[in-house]
Order: sequence, then C-alpha cells, then structure tokens
Amino acid sequence: MGLCCAKQSSVSTAASNNHHPPPTTTPQATTSVSGRGNDRSKPSPRRSPARVPPSAEANSFTGSPFASPLPAGVAPSPSPARTPLGKFRWPLPPPSPARPIMSAIAKRVAGRGGPKNGPIAEERIEGQGDAEVEGEPQLDKNFGYGKNIGAKFELGKEVGRGHFGHTCWAMGKKGELKGQTVAVKVISKAKMTTAISIEDVRREVKILKALSGHQHLIKFYDAFEDVNNVYIVMELCEGGELLDRILSRGGRYREDEAKPIVLQILSVVSYFHLQGVVHRDLKPENFLFTTKDEDAPMKIIDFGLSDFIWPGQRLSDVVGSAYYVAPEVLHRSYNLEADMWSVGVITYILLCGSRPFWARTESGIFRSVLRAEPNFQDSPWPGVSAEGKDFVKRLLNKDYRKRITAAQALTHPWLRDETRAVPLDILIFKLIKAYIRETPFKRTALKALSKALPEEELAYLEAQFNLLEPRDGYVSLTNFRTALMKNATDAMKESRVPEILDLMEPLAYRNMDFREFCAASISPHQLEGREDWDNIATAAFNYFEREGNRVISVDELAREMNLDPRAHSALDNCIRNTDGRLSFLGYTKFLHGVTLRNFNTRHRSS
Repeated sequence: MGLCCAKQSSVSTAASNNHHPPPTTTPQATTSVSGRGNDRSKPSPRRSPARVPPSAEANSFTGSPFASPLPAGVAPSPSPARTPLGKFRWPLPPPSPARPIMSAIAKRVAGRGGPKNGPIAEERIEGQGDAEVEGEPQLDKNFGYGKNIGAKFELGKEVGRGHFGHTCWAMGKKGELKGQTVAVKVISKAKMTTAISIEDVRREVKILKALSGHQHLIKFYDAFEDVNNVYIVMELCEGGELLDRILSRGGRYREDEAKPIVLQILSVVSYFHLQGVVHRDLKPENFLFTTKDEDAPMKIIDFGLSDFIWPGQRLSDVVGSAYYVAPEVLHRSYNLEADMWSVGVITYILLCGSRPFWARTESGIFRSVLRAEPNFQDSPWPGVSAEGKDFVKRLLNKDYRKRITAAQALTHPWLRDETRAVPLDILIFKLIKAYIRETPFKRTALKALSKALPEEELAYLEAQFNLLEPRDGYVSLTNFRTALMKNATDAMKESRVPEILDLMEPLAYRNMDFREFCAASISPHQLEGREDWDNIATAAFNYFEREGNRVISVDELAREMNLDPRAHSALDNCIRNTDGRLSFLGYTKFLHGVTLRNFNTRHRSS
C-alpha cells in the first residue's frame, strides 16, 4: 500500500472537452474490500507488483510530495487512477460513502505506518507506526519459505516500489532458472504489523502458486524469506504496463485494436473466477506486456488484494482502486461481479480515452461511482459500434445481478468468434442449482422465457452445454462434476467451489436436455439488463400464456415468491381480475422478484 501520485496524463486527450479529464497533479485515491464474507473482514494491503520500469520517455513524475524512489533515468508509469491506496473496514454501514470511507482510509494508512504527509494526513491516528505495540503478543512472521534466496538469485536494481516493499530485477544463479532474468517482489516484514497483514502475504503466495499456468497470468517461480523480508520470485515482463500503451497513443484505441486486449483480460478473469478467486484490483497498471512488441501478450499481476471466495459467499471489505471499484463494493456486499465492473471501466477507457467516473477527490469518485451514469453521447462514442457500446453498458450496470460474466462477455456479439473456445462458467452451476429447487410453476415460467432468448444468448448456452459433454443429448450431475474437475486447480479446492455440486444432488436422479438446460441456465436479472428486454419479456409472456399460465391467488403467488405477508401489496396488478391468471406485470415480477423496478424505493417512501 504505497503512495502512488498522479502524473501528467494524456488519457483523456482524445475527448477532453466531452469527458471527465483526469487530474494532472492532484493525488488520487484507491479503495478496497477484502475478507471472507460478512463474518470475517480482513483488509489486504497492497504490495508492489512484479513489473519493470517503463520507458524513460514517459510523462514526468509530478504531484508527489516525495522524491522518486526509482533509480536515475527510470520513470514510474503514469496513471489516470493512481492514487494513495487506503485499506479500511467500517464498524457499521455508513449513511453516505464519502466521509466514513475517507476517515477509514486515513486510519488504515496510519495504522500500517503510512506516509506522514499527503492528502489524508489530517485524519491520521497519532502514535501508530510500523513497530508492534508494546505488551502485545509477538507476531509470528515465519512463513516457512526457503531461506537461501541469495544462493539462487542475484538481486539487481529496484524497478518498482510500494508501501510494503519493492520489486527488483534479479538473475538466476543455479537450478532451472540459472541465467534467466526474473522479477522479485521484496515485502518488508517490518511493515507486517498485524496478523491480517501477515495472512495477506501468505494468501498472495498461495493464490499465485495455485493459479500459475494460464497464459495471461504472471508466472510464479518460488517464495523465500529471511529475517527482514519475504521474497516472491516471478516472471519478468519487459513490455511495460497497459496504461503506458494507452497514454503513448493519446488515450484511446480503435475498436479493432481494443478487442485483442479485452479478450486477453476476459480470458484470464474467466479462468480465476472459475477457480473461486476474485482479483479486486483490476486496472491497466496491473496488466503487463511480456515484451515491447506491439502485439506482445499481456500478463495480469498483483494478487495482493485478491481472495478466495466460497460458493454463495459475499465479501464485505472495501478494497481496490477508486476509479475501478464497483458500487456493490462500496455497499460492502459483493462477489465475482465486482471484477467485471472493473473490466467495464478498462474497456471504456480503451475506447474513448477517459474514465467513466471521475472527480477531484476520493469522496467525489465514490459518489460518482454510486450515482453517476457513464457518458455515451459525446465524442468519440457516436463513432463506436452499437455492439461495442452495448458491451460496455452490460459491464457497467450498477445492479451487479444484471452484469454479464467473463465467459458471457467472450460470446458477446462485439467479441464473438465461432472458432474460439469458450471457458466453463461457474454461473451455470449456480443457476441450475437454484432451478432444480424451484416450484413447477416457476420452472414453467423460465421455460417460456428460454423460448424467447436472442441468438447470442443461445450461442453462449450452447457453448456451455457442449462443455458438459452431453451423452445422447442429455446431461446429469455426472457431466457437471466431470467438467468442473477437469478445470480444477488447488485454488478451486481452497475456495471450496466443488461444494456446489453437493447442492446439485437432485440432478443425480434425472437427465436434462438442451431445452431444459436453457431454462435452468438463464438469469432473468441479466436479461433485464439488455436494451431489448421489453421485447424478450413480451415474447416470453406470450409463450407462457399459451403453455403455462394458470389461475393463482395472491397468497399462493406470495408463497411462490417467498414474500413476507407484509409485502403482498407489491403484488397489486399481478393477477388479472378477468380470469385470475398472471398479468404481464405479474409474470415479470414472478421471474425476477419484486425487489427490482423500484418497488423497495416506493415501499420505503410510502
């Protein structure tokens, strides 16, 4: 968690008159949420990633109250969102996002020996620093890693710095990496002043080791320690950050240039999401090119804020980078969908050269994320394809339930390629788990909806069905188990993803064809996020009228929807007076519940 100040940036040059420009000298903020759900909050300090210095010709370092920590001639990479990172945890839900977040950031930074000056110094807790509190039990900082890094690697110059340590260039001296250059992240044990910060380091190493193997994920080689530091040895990427490439071209990419970048991001995100890992700090700074070649592949780095997430779990700690943080993260209840919001922000920046949510202060950024809508009217958006705009909008939906997954994004019309393999999507398992426990009436309603699906939705479902390797056109629990285990890593075991199969046990006694698979694997919430939702719902209701609508009482409908008796007023106009069957409004509420379409807002205000 270091002080990363903004530099002169040209990210919004392409449309500075139409979009929110990034500040050039004002330090910005970064927020975050970590922990294993609402019962265990554990903030994760950010540590310096395995990165190499960008070109010395990059924009000059400005806006920092400190001298640059890098060697002469090495410029830190500019960022449209590089800001002092605050880790914090709220004792109670705040009435507004601004003041409690800022106060909590200050306390976190102060409690972890943060910088004594800067934009949040005025709210610092006095008397806290890097040393352990006198009288407190001594923290165990023995990680069990190898002690002989000096015998295996020759450490060279520093190439990056964060609050918890720095990253340096190194050369292998013996073994498989002899003569090979690597990056070594050096994490200071003196900065580990709490059991939480120690566990964060263990978890980062565990995640890197468990996930290593994907072509767009930084390679992990080994971990070492001595009395003073922990050393994480990783692949050295020499092509610089994605952010540097964005800035070098004046802030924006053409659509055909942006697509390969977005595809690589989605490929690796879908990989670790299936393994039950949420990154929580996706941003252009955390994607490095392997070489300086224009078409060099990218690698994702910096899992210092990442965590394992169990099936059905909601995380509550606020972590990440302010410009890329999802609304539900600020509300302290989120899942894998938060990463997809960050992917949406990155794609927005690629296509137009400016941020979708901007303000000059941290609290202003949070308010913008929670309340503002991205600008799709001004230049260059009129020149962006309808598919490209729809892609970004479906990622930047403030309702996380309507946001598409990484696997779904790969089949979106903007990116779809029939020859490219689609990854298995854990969302399919979650939706089918819920479907097999629904009432017959609800399953009938979903089957009607499945008959009205657009072509691109069917393409995604067909790809997922084929990944289950159906036998004679049917799948059962065995198919789901085999497909999941085929993709299993140590990370999947740590996040307990296979436990979802236990909740799908009813499938062990039945087979499911593609038609029913479609009904079981669609999310009405996601479909409602489409611009053509009204047409889909109308067509689905027509099928439902012909094949499944029946007479139903208000009490029975409330039981079907698991509504409290006090919420029966939400079912007004859901049943037709003429024949006692569901109306169109009743059908849509039945599909996705009454919490959408502003019912809760009306109920609270009444």
